[in-house]
Amino acid sequence: MSTVNQHISIPKNVSSNDDMSFDFLRKKGIEYIESLGSHFWTDYNTHDPGITILEVLCYAITDLGMRINLPIEDLLSNNSNPIEEQFFTAAEILPMQAVTTLDYRKILIDIDPRIKNCWLQKTTKKLFINCKEARISLKKEDFAGTLDTFIKESEIKGYYNILVDFDENDLAQKLLLKAKIIEKFHANRNLCEDVLEVREVEIQPIAVCALIELDPEANEEYVHALITFELEKYLSPGVTYYSLAEMFEKGFSSDQIFEGPLLEKGFIDTEELENSSLRTEVRLSDIMQIIMNIDGVSVIKEIALNNCEAIETEGSVWNICIPANKKPSLCKKSTLNFSKGVLPVTVNKVKAKKYLEELKEDLAYSQQNAAKNKELQIPQGKITAADFYTSITNNFPENYGIGETGLSESASVERKAKAKQLKGYLLFFDQILASYFKHLSNVKELLSINSNLENTYFTQAIADMSGFEEIVNEAYLSSNEEKLDELLFSDLDDSTKRQNQIKDHLIARFAERFAEYTFLMKSLYGASSDEIVLQNKSDFLINYDTISSKRGSGFNYFNQPVSNLWNTFNVTGLENRIAGLLGIKGDKNPVTGKRGIKRKDISGLFVQLYDPSPGVVPNLFRWRIRNTANEIILTATVDYENQLIAIKEMYFSILKIYETSEKEIELAFDKLFKNRANGIAFKDTVIDTFEVIESDTHQYSFHIINPEFVDDLSNTDRIIARQYELYETLEEVKTAMLDLLIFFKEEFSDEGVFLVEHILLVPNPNEVIDATYYMPICADDCSGDCCVPNPYSFKISVVLPGYTYRFADVDFRNFAENVIRQEIPSHILGKICWIGYRKDQITPKDNDLLDFETDFKKFLLDKTQNKQDALPKFIKSLSKLNAVYPTGTLYNCVDEEEDISGKIVLGRTNLGTI
Repeated sequence: MSTVNQHISIPKNVSSNDDMSFDFLRKKGIEYIESLGSHFWTDYNTHDPGITILEVLCYAITDLGMRINLPIEDLLSNNSNPIEEQFFTAAEILPMQAVTTLDYRKILIDIDPRIKNCWLQKTTKKLFINCKEARISLKKEDFAGTLDTFIKESEIKGYYNILVDFDENDLAQKLLLKAKIIEKFHANRNLCEDVLEVREVEIQPIAVCALIELDPEANEEYVHALITFELEKYLSPGVTYYSLAEMFEKGFSSDQIFEGPLLEKGFIDTEELENSSLRTEVRLSDIMQIIMNIDGVSVIKEIALNNCEAIETEGSVWNICIPANKKPSLCKKSTLNFSKGVLPVTVNKVKAKKYLEELKEDLAYSQQNAAKNKELQIPQGKITAADFYTSITNNFPENYGIGETGLSESASVERKAKAKQLKGYLLFFDQILASYFKHLSNVKELLSINSNLENTYFTQAIADMSGFEEIVNEAYLSSNEEKLDELLFSDLDDSTKRQNQIKDHLIARFAERFAEYTFLMKSLYGASSDEIVLQNKSDFLINYDTISSKRGSGFNYFNQPVSNLWNTFNVTGLENRIAGLLGIKGDKNPVTGKRGIKRKDISGLFVQLYDPSPGVVPNLFRWRIRNTANEIILTATVDYENQLIAIKEMYFSILKIYETSEKEIELAFDKLFKNRANGIAFKDTVIDTFEVIESDTHQYSFHIINPEFVDDLSNTDRIIARQYELYETLEEVKTAMLDLLIFFKEEFSDEGVFLVEHILLVPNPNEVIDATYYMPICADDCSGDCCVPNPYSFKISVVLPGYTYRFADVDFRNFAENVIRQEIPSHILGKICWIGYRKDQITPKDNDLLDFETDFKKFLLDKTQNKQDALPKFIKSLSKLNAVYPTGTLYNCVDEEEDISGKIVLGRTNLGTI
């Protein structure tokens, strides 16, 4: 009995191609005419002028439909914005930084051809826990006086030893290659992982002795070289590189080819790499099969296999077991003798050696070719004028008198008026169609991850309608395309909203989402949040190749200069991803041109709280903001009784700055410049939340105002922030205002994130002085047999400033914690700390964040030099971190209508004030 599939599915191809069917469009048009005007219009034959108009419009729509259905590479091709800059290439977006042991083998083998193969072996460090004294140590003898019943053992996981098969005999060169392997590993280190040792594979010498009969025409030296070459590959398998074309020939798809890390020398078949493990045994039957597969070999008359050490005392064996971490290799006692028929053949060893070298050179050359074809090329289209449009009036029969030839001079005034009236009527359709064509040509810009368009609706002037200047007004005729877009679509084009929707579409293609983030930002920033979120989404997309490929990577601490440890982009991939998803503003990387999160001092970022009258009681507070050059660019207008009120007013001022648009400033100053040119005296001018004023000395300045009191000049709350710079000209003040606006929208941020990998805090046991070199544990964790305290294995601490505008908000903090926990790899346990105060907000000795920053920096400087003097102090700073929660007041149980906002929430609020 057949069953009916009840599942609803969306077909892959939803295109009907109706937009390219003239007959369909004409039929639908007549149906609309019948439904709307059948009482007045009954003649639908081709001679009717209305049907002629319908048919011309149908042809125009089919033209648009055909252009829409052009190959996508044609629509996206553009001289000014090459298609390569509109998308990530396959090599940029598909690979991942090394994650698995196979990935690491690939990137380590890729370092140098002399690294024939390598293997990663998981290893651990034993950790001893003294449950009586709540102490840990890497050496059991540290607890010599404690009963064994109180001692438990654990293992610190996340370590690797690397076993390397070198194709190099020089000891100095091997040491150099080992150093490169360590550097490469640390540059691609996974979160909470590290390497302990790199050692060479030991050799297990074996002997193969054989008497082989060759074909009469065989070259004995070449056969000798071939057998030796193939036996070496069998005993110690190397890795083969393939070009992109060869990988496609092997049946791999593009996403399979680019899976894993991108290599310098080509592509490696993962299955082949997995099979190229160290041999655990050597079989005589395998060797016989290899020899018989060589061209020119006729018969193996005699063959023997044995260990080189036992070759004189024992007979041949069928199978030799190879000890762990060793590779079999032919020793000098191996001999290959040849005959042709009954006559023995002497092999010229010099020629045989030369043939062997040539075989190895041919293999190396083929591997070099694999590196020449690694990039999957983006299809190159033809540059088309998708926006080219000609007025539909030129497609009407000439007797209509509206085309290029127009009407004759002898035509009556009434006839000319009717023609002009018809052109005016058709202009409505012309402008709509011209806008669609223009919009199609801008698809490449709208859908580009690097798009920075101000408008999302586009139009163009109708260029070839005869008598056009008699139909439209002067504003239309004098407008360029940009002004025409504004003239026709200013009320329709909510550019920021539409660009957010486009970014959402692009983000969804990467299976990411910003919906909850957008909602929370709206609750925090109101109407100005759209522009902030748009910038966050743009930065996220532009950096997505790094954000996605390095999401689980650690940072490189090994042998680094100071500049690459602090105030640096050398951070974990998880920090970058968290920052991208939470909208933490990054710094611009001068190398890549993209924004990224930095490891730097957060407590002193841009904002300064100070006492304007030190020593005077009671203490009063003011805020001021400095730019990247440490210049004061904005300051409070009044003194505040406490720091909380001062900070609240500062964020209110910043919010008002966000609500001002660059476009409004440009337009306002254009008007001021025109007034000046026309001799109109300057008057104090309000531009959104900015006010430009002129002093008695005819110098200019500006300040930030509360728009609620824009007309209440006597209100003390009207001016909410000032800048005290005076400017000689309006041009200077305009530049300063735009610079301030750009600074707050692109540079200003008092947020940041630190991530500490606990595995990096494991001390060198031979240099441990006392227990402070180990992380503290809780003795209660010793209870039970299933779990013992281990503060190092796959554990991290995520540290964020708890005082910022967004991070002090309970709802945003909950959202941030959920995002962080979702993004932490599932095998890693993370602790999230919201800590500290701004620099100078409290005394330095009480500021956990300030202590943490200072001690973290010192620890990293020691770590890269393989020292641990700063370790105890940093462990103390990390261990004492306490989450900072917003203050609140107790809820009044009697007043049931009291607003719950700002009240005490258990586990989320501090009692009292700072």
